Amino acid sequence: MTHPFADVDDVIRRFDEKNYLLDIGTASAIYLAVTLGRPLLLEGEPGVGKTTAAKTLAAVLDTPLVRLQCYEGLTPAEALYDWNYQRQLLAIRLAETTGTTLAEADLYTEDYLVDRPILQCVRYRGAAPPVLLIDEIDRADDEFEALLLEFLGEAAVTVPELGTFVAEQPPIVVLTSNRSRDLHDALRRRCLYHWIDYPEPSRAVAIVRRTVSGATTPLIEHATQFIATTRNLDLDKPPGVAETIDWVAALVALGVADLVDADTESGLAGLGALAKTPDDYTLISEAFAEYSSQ
Repeated sequence: MTHPFADVDDVIRRFDEKNYLLDIGTASAIYLAVTLGRPLLLEGEPGVGKTTAAKTLAAVLDTPLVRLQCYEGLTPAEALYDWNYQRQLLAIRLAETTGTTLAEADLYTEDYLVDRPILQCVRYRGAAPPVLLIDEIDRADDEFEALLLEFLGEAAVTVPELGTFVAEQPPIVVLTSNRSRDLHDALRRRCLYHWIDYPEPSRAVAIVRRTVSGATTPLIEHATQFIATTRNLDLDKPPGVAETIDWVAALVALGVADLVDADTESGLAGLGALAKTPDDYTLISEAFAEYSSQ
């Protein structure tokens, strides 16, 4: 098998071409996951770029991205596979009108099988394996993790009525978690692991600079500096990279060229991009008022 990346530097370079700035740790994790054919579990605070990393990986490799968004109550019929009940019912009615006898096994064949995201990736027959993003796995129920173990460990899905489907080319699997709950050891053992932290100041500046057109260098530098300080506050939802980009874009739209020169009212007008709860809004507003008065 030809590996798509020459080395870790190649991962960084090709992600950079897609406007995603990787740190060496994340780049190494992606390189190893793709090269070794292992699922990759990315954990980190919301807004640090976990989901975007998987989406960018698919773009870099020019392969389809299949996304499974997790939530409480997610079922196998939504994630693994389902049966086309309407078509089965139609077959039964047709058999009745023609006097044909249908056995139960006749209704549970591949003709009636509906591929959901995971089985879709297992049965994919393209030139290169797809990227499967299992997003926010921590939002799903504990029981759902057990359903993933066969797939994560063997790139296979068992359909009791038909047998086991094994991927000809195992998909590139990226799981993300905001760590709202602990994941089971059995799932973690099957994955490579990497924690994505908030970017260091210089990388945060570089990310915002290439993402928000029209933002001045002083605005970007002072905005990222201020946001870094807010993460020391007792916030319900500390702002991540996504919120930083949104806030700087809001400030540009409001005509703010630099936080140092901006009046408090202009700065506060865009804080809805940072604060996501009333308590956070109060704390960040107070911190901004203090920052702008210095």
